[in-house]
Amino acid sequence: MSALPRPADVLPHRPPFLFVSEVTAVEPGVSARGHWELSGDEPFFAGHFPGRPTLPGVLMVESLAQLGGIAVLLDPRYEGKLPLFGGIERARFRRQVVPGETLELEVAMDRLSARAGKGHGVASVGGKTACEADLLFVIVDGGAG
Repeated sequence: MSALPRPADVLPHRPPFLFVSEVTAVEPGVSARGHWELSGDEPFFAGHFPGRPTLPGVLMVESLAQLGGIAVLLDPRYEGKLPLFGGIERARFRRQVVPGETLELEVAMDRLSARAGKGHGVASVGGKTACEADLLFVIVDGGAG
C-alpha cells in the first residue's frame, strides 16, 4: 500500500469517538501502527479527573481496537464488513496518560477468520507501555458509509 489512509477514510467512527489521529504503518489483515495525539481539549479530561486529567483506560483499549479495525478493514476479504468488540482479555494499565501526550499504538492480529478474529494491542508513551490487551472481535455486515 503506497499511501497510508486517514483513519476516518477507513473507520465509520467520527469525532468525538475517533481515537486514532494517524496511521503510520499497516499490513492489511496482519498489523498496524499509529498514534492518538491528545490535545487536552478532549471533553472527557474535564471530568476524569478534575484537577488531574487522565486518559480513561477504556479509551486506550478503544483506540487499540480502532487501529485493529483499520488493519482488518483494509484487508480486501473484509470489504463492506465491520469488526465489533467480542471481548477484551488480559487488559493491563501500566502508566497514566495525560493531556498533551501522544499515545503510540500497535496492534498485531493473532487470528483472523471470515467471522471473527483476535489481536494483541500495546499503547505506549515515550517507549513506556501505558496499556496492553488482547482484543476479540466479530465481523458483521455493514461498514463505513
